[in-house]
Amino acid sequence: MKRAGLMVLVLGLFFLAQIAQADWSTAKRLTWTSGASESPAIAIDSSDNLHVVWFDYAPGNWEIYYKRSTDGGATWSAVKRLTWTSGDSFAPAVAVDSSNSIHVVWYDNTPGHYEIYYRRSPDGGTTWGTVKRLTWTSGDSIFPAIAIDGNGTIHVVWDANTSETDEIYYRKSPNGGTTWSTAQRLTWTSGSSTTPAIAVDSGNTIQVVWGDDTSGNPEFYYKKSADGGAAWSPAQRLTWTSGKSYDAAITIDSGGALLVVWSDDTPGNYEIYYKRSTDGGITWGAAKKLTSTSLESILPAIAIDSSNAIHVVWEDYTPGNPELYYKRSADGGATWSALQRLTWTSGDSASPAIAIDSSGAIHVVWQDFTPGNYEIYYKEGK
Repeated sequence: MKRAGLMVLVLGLFFLAQIAQADWSTAKRLTWTSGASESPAIAIDSSDNLHVVWFDYAPGNWEIYYKRSTDGGATWSAVKRLTWTSGDSFAPAVAVDSSNSIHVVWYDNTPGHYEIYYRRSPDGGTTWGTVKRLTWTSGDSIFPAIAIDGNGTIHVVWDANTSETDEIYYRKSPNGGTTWSTAQRLTWTSGSSTTPAIAVDSGNTIQVVWGDDTSGNPEFYYKKSADGGAAWSPAQRLTWTSGKSYDAAITIDSGGALLVVWSDDTPGNYEIYYKRSTDGGITWGAAKKLTSTSLESILPAIAIDSSNAIHVVWEDYTPGNPELYYKRSADGGATWSALQRLTWTSGDSASPAIAIDSSGAIHVVWQDFTPGNYEIYYKEGK
């Protein structure tokens, strides 16, 4: 009886593991361009329409482009170009507000150095307002990230090297991008503070993570604002490693738990790590290693579904060229599913982004070099 019971338990765990695996659609190509299409970002509105932005070299310089799907990724609109500049526009980030207006930020070197720019569509991507410049700095302002709170206030963070080192800055707009607050500096360090990520919880507390190399190697730090960006908590260090920590991404579940993923080369190669805070960032659990691979696992993206299951995708070099992998956790990160490989390509599959709709369907976009230059691809998981 004990042996039979053990077999039942093993079989039960096996089937649970199988259930934990998502079923993924065939990859769908979204762009066909003469130049490279890179660094896609994705957001989903309240009607489950998918909105994707990226930067593309087709015009002979880098510009921002957009397309959407109104049927869950089955079909997609024509490509829409969002910028026409004499310089290069890079690294767009996108968010959608409760009225389904789409908000996009990026950085552009048309002024002679990089500055942050913004554009909005009030009608789900059909028409777009004028481009607004958000920064006027003596150095470069790069890598913007965007989030929108329950009141519709837009929050943007970026890093700028207007001083001797890069620091994190912040602006907000309470009226759909019409007017913006004065830029606010969030960090003062002897090292460089770079690549911020931002999320806003249900109580409209703003949560920011970023990398900083003040300690001698890149580590992650965190701060928050509970009053709409007027005042901020002291910076809190999240990692202490002998290696380098990069590529942090943050999301928040419906209970207010903060969930962060990043890549770290402490084991000798880059692996994906995860940690969370269940008390609004006051304390954090131990870092949990999500991958154990022979080569690099980098650039994780994270999303949460309506059941608070956590979904993570990343780029992994283990197959010999970069491919995309996925895993998820249904218990707040205590346990995780087995790795799931999402791509099998002759070129590089890189820079994934992820979003989840109201039905729990997982939507992933990335750039892929298989056609001979980078193009944007998409697949859905259920």
